[in-house]
Amino acid sequence: MAIYPLRKLPALPIAGIESQWLEKLGAELKSGADRALLCRRTLCEIAYPQYAANWDTAVEDAKLPLGTRIALSSLDPGNITLEPEYYAECDDASFQRVKPLLWLWYSFDRTPLGGQNVELGVQFRRMLAPYIFKKCGENFKAFQHVEFSFGYNLEVGNNVVVHRHVLLDDRGGIVIGNNVSISDYANIYSHTHSIVDQRDVTDATTRLDDGVRITYHATVLAGVHVNEQAMVGAMAVATKDVRPYHVYVGIPAKSVRVKPNAPPGLDAVTSVRTR
Repeated sequence: MAIYPLRKLPALPIAGIESQWLEKLGAELKSGADRALLCRRTLCEIAYPQYAANWDTAVEDAKLPLGTRIALSSLDPGNITLEPEYYAECDDASFQRVKPLLWLWYSFDRTPLGGQNVELGVQFRRMLAPYIFKKCGENFKAFQHVEFSFGYNLEVGNNVVVHRHVLLDDRGGIVIGNNVSISDYANIYSHTHSIVDQRDVTDATTRLDDGVRITYHATVLAGVHVNEQAMVGAMAVATKDVRPYHVYVGIPAKSVRVKPNAPPGLDAVTSVRTR
Protein backbone atom coordinates (compact mmCIF):
# COMPACT_ATOMS: atom_id res chain seq x y z
CA MET A 1 0.00 0.00 0.00
CA ALA A 2 1.37 3.41 -0.98
CA ILE A 3 2.05 6.20 1.55
CA TYR A 4 0.52 9.50 0.47
CA PRO A 5 1.54 12.45 2.67
CA LEU A 6 -0.41 15.67 2.29
CA ARG A 7 0.87 18.03 -0.38
CA LYS A 8 2.28 21.44 0.47
CA LEU A 9 0.58 24.10 -1.67
CA PRO A 10 1.97 27.53 -2.55
CA ALA A 11 0.59 30.55 -0.72
CA LEU A 12 -2.57 32.05 -2.22
CA PRO A 13 -2.51 35.59 -3.66
CA ILE A 14 -4.75 36.82 -0.83
CA ALA A 15 -2.75 35.13 1.95
CA GLY A 16 -1.64 38.51 3.27
CA ILE A 17 -5.21 39.77 3.63
CA GLU A 18 -6.27 36.54 5.30
CA SER A 19 -3.42 36.80 7.80
CA GLN A 20 -4.33 40.38 8.65
CA TRP A 21 -7.97 39.43 9.19
CA LEU A 22 -7.09 36.50 11.45
CA GLU A 23 -4.59 38.56 13.43
CA LYS A 24 -7.21 41.26 14.00
CA LEU A 25 -9.80 38.78 15.24
CA GLY A 26 -7.23 36.98 17.37
CA ALA A 27 -6.13 40.20 19.03
CA GLU A 28 -9.73 41.11 19.84
CA LEU A 29 -10.40 37.71 21.37
CA LYS A 30 -7.25 37.89 23.43
CA SER A 31 -8.14 41.37 24.67
CA GLY A 32 -11.45 40.16 26.06
CA ALA A 33 -13.60 42.12 23.63
CA ASP A 34 -17.37 41.72 23.75
CA ARG A 35 -17.88 38.38 22.02
CA ALA A 36 -21.43 39.04 20.87
CA LEU A 37 -20.38 42.30 19.24
CA LEU A 38 -17.34 40.61 17.69
CA CYS A 39 -19.54 37.85 16.26
CA ARG A 40 -22.13 40.26 14.87
CA ARG A 41 -19.63 42.63 13.30
CA THR A 42 -17.54 39.84 11.77
CA LEU A 43 -20.53 38.11 10.21
CA CYS A 44 -21.97 41.39 8.95
CA GLU A 45 -18.69 42.30 7.25
CA ILE A 46 -18.67 38.90 5.55
CA ALA A 47 -22.33 38.46 4.63
CA TYR A 48 -23.79 41.98 4.46
CA PRO A 49 -20.86 44.40 4.09
CA GLN A 50 -23.15 47.22 2.93
CA TYR A 51 -24.71 47.25 6.41
CA ALA A 52 -21.54 46.73 8.46
CA ALA A 53 -21.30 50.39 9.44
CA ASN A 54 -25.00 50.83 10.25
CA TRP A 55 -26.28 47.46 11.44
CA ASP A 56 -28.41 48.97 14.21
CA THR A 57 -30.36 51.30 11.95
CA ALA A 58 -30.67 48.71 9.16
CA VAL A 59 -32.38 46.23 11.48
CA GLU A 60 -34.99 48.88 12.29
CA ASP A 61 -35.34 50.21 8.73
CA ALA A 62 -38.94 49.56 7.63
CA LYS A 63 -37.94 50.20 4.01
CA LEU A 64 -35.88 47.01 3.94
CA PRO A 65 -37.60 43.64 3.28
CA LEU A 66 -38.57 41.83 6.47
CA GLY A 67 -36.44 38.84 5.48
CA THR A 68 -33.37 41.08 5.19
CA ARG A 69 -34.04 42.63 8.59
CA ILE A 70 -34.46 39.20 10.20
CA ALA A 71 -31.27 37.94 8.54
CA LEU A 72 -29.34 40.99 9.74
CA SER A 73 -30.80 40.59 13.22
CA SER A 74 -29.72 36.95 13.38
CA LEU A 75 -26.08 37.95 13.01
CA ASP A 76 -26.27 38.90 16.69
CA PRO A 77 -26.14 35.72 18.82
CA GLY A 78 -28.49 37.37 21.29
CA ASN A 79 -31.24 37.19 18.69
CA ILE A 80 -31.06 33.44 18.04
CA THR A 81 -31.30 30.27 20.09
CA LEU A 82 -29.20 27.13 19.78
CA GLU A 83 -30.56 23.69 20.63
CA PRO A 84 -28.37 23.10 23.73
CA GLU A 85 -29.92 26.15 25.42
CA TYR A 86 -33.09 24.10 25.82
CA TYR A 87 -31.31 21.26 27.65
CA ALA A 88 -32.14 21.19 31.36
CA GLU A 89 -28.50 20.70 32.42
CA CYS A 90 -27.21 23.60 30.32
CA ASP A 91 -25.11 25.88 32.51
CA ASP A 92 -26.26 29.30 31.34
CA ALA A 93 -23.19 31.18 32.48
CA SER A 94 -20.86 28.78 30.69
CA PHE A 95 -22.97 28.51 27.57
CA GLN A 96 -23.61 32.21 27.12
CA ARG A 97 -19.86 32.74 27.31
CA VAL A 98 -19.22 30.41 24.35
CA LYS A 99 -22.46 30.89 22.42
CA PRO A 100 -21.26 33.89 20.34
CA LEU A 101 -18.20 31.94 19.23
CA LEU A 102 -20.24 28.84 18.40
CA TRP A 103 -22.59 30.99 16.32
CA LEU A 104 -19.63 32.64 14.62
CA TRP A 105 -18.10 29.21 13.88
CA TYR A 106 -21.32 27.73 12.48
CA SER A 107 -22.26 30.82 10.47
CA PHE A 108 -18.78 31.28 9.01
CA ASP A 109 -18.96 27.73 7.62
CA ARG A 110 -22.13 28.64 5.72
CA THR A 111 -20.65 31.64 3.93
CA PRO A 112 -18.60 31.71 0.70
CA LEU A 113 -15.62 32.78 2.82
CA GLY A 114 -15.90 29.63 4.93
CA GLY A 115 -17.38 26.66 3.11
CA GLN A 116 -14.65 24.60 1.49
CA ASN A 117 -11.96 27.25 2.00
CA VAL A 118 -9.64 24.78 3.69
CA GLU A 119 -6.61 26.73 4.89
CA LEU A 120 -8.43 29.83 6.10
CA GLY A 121 -11.15 27.70 7.67
CA VAL A 122 -8.67 25.56 9.60
CA GLN A 123 -6.84 28.62 10.90
CA PHE A 124 -10.08 30.37 11.82
CA ARG A 125 -11.50 27.41 13.78
CA ARG A 126 -8.13 26.75 15.43
CA MET A 127 -8.22 30.33 16.68
CA LEU A 128 -11.73 30.00 18.15
CA ALA A 129 -11.36 26.53 19.69
CA PRO A 130 -9.35 27.46 22.83
CA TYR A 131 -12.00 30.03 23.74
CA ILE A 132 -14.82 27.48 23.39
CA PHE A 133 -13.42 24.15 24.63
CA LYS A 134 -12.60 23.26 28.21
CA LYS A 135 -9.16 22.36 26.90
CA CYS A 136 -7.57 22.56 23.45
CA GLY A 137 -4.08 21.29 22.60
CA GLU A 138 -1.73 22.33 19.85
CA ASN A 139 -2.30 21.98 16.11
CA PHE A 140 -6.04 21.38 16.33
CA LYS A 141 -7.60 20.99 12.88
CA ALA A 142 -11.32 21.08 12.12
CA PHE A 143 -12.89 21.13 8.68
CA GLN A 144 -16.24 22.68 7.82
CA HIS A 145 -19.58 21.94 9.48
CA VAL A 146 -18.27 20.44 12.72
CA GLU A 147 -20.80 21.06 15.47
CA PHE A 148 -20.97 20.66 19.25
CA SER A 149 -23.53 20.56 22.02
CA PHE A 150 -22.16 22.81 24.73
CA GLY A 151 -18.58 23.14 23.53
CA TYR A 152 -17.42 23.96 27.05
CA ASN A 153 -17.46 20.26 28.08
CA LEU A 154 -14.95 19.22 25.42
CA GLU A 155 -11.27 18.43 26.15
CA VAL A 156 -8.99 18.06 23.12
CA GLY A 157 -5.33 16.99 23.05
CA ASN A 158 -2.56 17.77 20.56
CA ASN A 159 -2.69 17.07 16.82
CA VAL A 160 -6.39 16.24 16.71
CA VAL A 161 -8.12 16.27 13.32
CA VAL A 162 -11.91 16.50 12.98
CA HIS A 163 -13.25 16.17 9.46
CA ARG A 164 -16.44 17.45 7.80
CA HIS A 165 -19.94 17.20 9.26
CA VAL A 166 -18.91 15.68 12.58
CA LEU A 167 -21.08 16.01 15.69
CA LEU A 168 -19.25 16.19 19.01
CA ASP A 169 -22.04 15.95 21.57
CA ASP A 170 -20.23 17.05 24.71
CA ARG A 171 -23.41 17.26 26.77
CA GLY A 172 -21.97 14.82 29.30
CA GLY A 173 -18.34 15.55 28.41
CA ILE A 174 -15.95 14.29 25.75
CA VAL A 175 -12.24 13.77 26.38
CA ILE A 176 -10.07 13.39 23.26
CA GLY A 177 -6.40 12.44 23.55
CA ASN A 178 -3.45 13.25 21.31
CA ASN A 179 -3.17 12.33 17.60
CA VAL A 180 -6.85 11.41 17.26
CA SER A 181 -8.59 11.45 13.88
CA ILE A 182 -12.37 11.68 13.50
CA SER A 183 -13.56 11.17 9.93
CA ASP A 184 -16.43 12.71 7.99
CA TYR A 185 -20.00 12.36 9.31
CA ALA A 186 -18.96 10.64 12.54
CA ASN A 187 -21.04 11.17 15.68
CA ILE A 188 -19.58 11.11 19.20
CA TYR A 189 -22.24 11.17 21.93
CA SER A 190 -22.10 11.72 25.66
CA HIS A 191 -25.77 11.54 26.55
CA THR A 192 -28.47 8.93 26.11
CA HIS A 193 -32.25 8.73 26.58
CA SER A 194 -34.35 6.16 28.41
CA ILE A 195 -36.31 3.88 26.07
CA VAL A 196 -39.35 4.48 28.30
CA ASP A 197 -39.27 8.26 28.78
CA GLN A 198 -37.32 10.46 26.38
CA ARG A 199 -37.03 13.12 29.08
CA ASP A 200 -35.02 10.67 31.21
CA VAL A 201 -31.49 11.59 30.15
CA THR A 202 -28.22 10.04 31.30
CA ASP A 203 -25.01 12.01 30.76
CA ALA A 204 -21.78 10.02 30.62
CA THR A 205 -18.26 11.09 29.69
CA THR A 206 -17.01 9.57 26.42
CA ARG A 207 -13.27 9.08 25.94
CA LEU A 208 -11.11 8.73 22.85
CA ASP A 209 -7.55 7.92 23.88
CA ASP A 210 -4.28 8.72 22.09
CA GLY A 211 -4.00 7.58 18.49
CA VAL A 212 -7.66 6.62 18.11
CA ARG A 213 -9.34 6.72 14.69
CA ILE A 214 -13.08 7.07 14.31
CA THR A 215 -13.77 6.52 10.62
CA TYR A 216 -16.48 7.53 8.15
CA HIS A 217 -20.09 7.69 9.42
CA ALA A 218 -19.18 5.82 12.62
CA THR A 219 -20.95 6.46 15.91
CA VAL A 220 -19.60 6.26 19.45
CA LEU A 221 -22.31 6.15 22.11
CA ALA A 222 -22.31 7.88 25.49
CA GLY A 223 -19.87 6.65 28.10
CA VAL A 224 -17.85 4.49 25.70
CA HIS A 225 -14.09 4.42 26.20
CA VAL A 226 -12.19 3.95 22.95
CA ASN A 227 -8.77 2.91 24.16
CA GLU A 228 -5.33 3.81 22.82
CA GLN A 229 -4.67 3.27 19.10
CA ALA A 230 -8.05 1.60 18.55
CA MET A 231 -10.13 2.10 15.41
CA VAL A 232 -13.90 2.22 14.95
CA GLY A 233 -14.61 1.27 11.35
CA ALA A 234 -16.87 2.93 8.80
CA MET A 235 -20.60 2.88 9.70
CA ALA A 236 -19.87 1.05 12.96
CA VAL A 237 -21.71 1.82 16.19
CA ALA A 238 -19.54 1.48 19.32
CA THR A 239 -21.92 0.64 22.16
CA LYS A 240 -19.26 -0.68 24.57
CA ASP A 241 -15.62 0.06 25.33
CA VAL A 242 -13.17 -0.54 22.48
CA ARG A 243 -9.98 -2.38 23.37
CA PRO A 244 -6.57 -0.80 22.66
CA TYR A 245 -5.12 -1.47 19.18
CA HIS A 246 -8.27 -3.33 18.13
CA VAL A 247 -10.33 -2.62 15.02
CA TYR A 248 -14.08 -2.69 15.67
CA VAL A 249 -16.70 -2.86 12.91
CA GLY A 250 -20.42 -3.53 12.62
CA ILE A 251 -23.60 -2.71 14.52
CA PRO A 252 -23.03 -3.16 17.38
CA ALA A 253 -19.29 -2.82 16.83
CA LYS A 254 -17.13 -5.87 17.57
CA SER A 255 -13.42 -6.52 17.25
CA VAL A 256 -12.35 -8.12 13.97
CA ARG A 257 -8.59 -7.77 14.19
CA VAL A 258 -5.67 -6.42 16.18
CA LYS A 259 -3.57 -3.74 14.50
CA PRO A 260 -0.15 -4.96 13.36
CA ASN A 261 1.62 -2.28 15.41
CA ALA A 262 0.14 -3.61 18.66
CA PRO A 263 2.58 -4.42 21.48
CA PRO A 264 3.47 -8.11 21.86
CA GLY A 265 1.12 -10.08 24.05
CA LEU A 266 -1.94 -7.95 23.43
CA ASP A 267 -5.16 -9.98 23.58
CA ALA A 268 -6.04 -11.48 20.22
CA VAL A 269 -9.47 -11.29 18.66
CA THR A 270 -11.85 -13.95 19.95
CA SER A 271 -15.31 -15.11 18.97
CA VAL A 272 -15.42 -13.33 15.64
CA ARG A 273 -18.39 -14.50 13.63
CA THR A 274 -17.78 -15.05 9.93
CA ARG A 275 -20.20 -15.87 7.12
